[in-house]
Amino acid sequence: MLFAAVCAVAVASIYAAQPVLARIGRDLGVPDARLGWVVSAGQLGYLVGLAVLVPLGDMIDRRRLLAGHLVLTAAGAALAATAAHAWVLLAGLALAGLFAVVVQTTVAYAAVLSTPEERGRNLGVVTSGVVLGILGARVVVGALAALWGWRGAYAVLAVLLVVLACLVLRMLPPDTRSGHATYRQVLSSLGGLFRESLFLSRGLIAFFLFASFGTLWSGLALPLAAAPWHLSTAQIGLFGLVGLAGALGAARAGRWADGGSASAVTGGALVLLALSWPAVGQASWSLWLVVLGVVVLDFAVQAVHVSNQHLLTMAHPDRTSSVVGGYMLFYSLGSALGAATTTTVFARAGWAGSSILGAAFAVCAFAVWAVDRRPVAARRLPPCDERQASPL
Repeated sequence: MLFAAVCAVAVASIYAAQPVLARIGRDLGVPDARLGWVVSAGQLGYLVGLAVLVPLGDMIDRRRLLAGHLVLTAAGAALAATAAHAWVLLAGLALAGLFAVVVQTTVAYAAVLSTPEERGRNLGVVTSGVVLGILGARVVVGALAALWGWRGAYAVLAVLLVVLACLVLRMLPPDTRSGHATYRQVLSSLGGLFRESLFLSRGLIAFFLFASFGTLWSGLALPLAAAPWHLSTAQIGLFGLVGLAGALGAARAGRWADGGSASAVTGGALVLLALSWPAVGQASWSLWLVVLGVVVLDFAVQAVHVSNQHLLTMAHPDRTSSVVGGYMLFYSLGSALGAATTTTVFARAGWAGSSILGAAFAVCAFAVWAVDRRPVAARRLPPCDERQASPL
């Protein structure tokens, strides 16, 4: 639960700006056309951190690494809270995003501390924290901003991050390991993963998976704010609560993965992902169908995400930080693709066009899974865990 809390608060520091963009623009004099950089600053920092910081978890004590990254994320949030100029805000958000990759170090450490029989379950709980942070941030930050302004919201995040850093040092066991790899060796190991079939297939599935996810959450506000609904920003933000069903998907998928069904779960969830889009696409006449589609979509996305991480950490127990960090590069690129394309398609073909795009990404992910469908036991799983492999 501590790991889940770390993930929730750290990832919230990246997405906190989304519900308060308009207020930030007014306070700092940022034109509407440039407000996108406020969100992009944190995401770009996060992308850099995945490549250069997450691999450190395979070198040094993860407990101290978690605490240090949490404090530095807090420093970025505090800088944003006190920013008097737009460039200072962007620097603070980029700093927070850079060290918010503590999320992936946390996931890797959870995998290391887990027994093979409980690894999927624990990864599911930790990933639930990520889901709560991504979607819950929209609701919680909006409420905090209503009380204390957007600066107050970032100040609260900074305090929570420091508290979590103290709890990590107090509650987690030391991360002792034999051998000391150099940073160059770790980065070389990360590069080597891109030549492995399992890593590439799961990475490509994640790329298309989160492109579909990004298509939804970066574009859904557009049809909801338009006719016939004309929903307010606060009302649209409540759809984030609907998406929290994904947290349940993450927890359940972890248990299924522990039972040896990770590959089967992936295929079934990708089918659900594709089937969710016809319901999501009915935003012009039925909000209830949209709600149903969002629940199914988020459940499917998190089920696949947990299954992917379970398979990869089981295959590479000695370098979980590198494998999780490398995998999340596909996640970030896919999310960026979905966000960039959905608004362009919406402008030309409406929400129906965006829905077809999201479904197409889901079909591409299923195609990768179908082409690469091979026995999990052949994926270089550790000998002691081969008994969990599924012929699916």
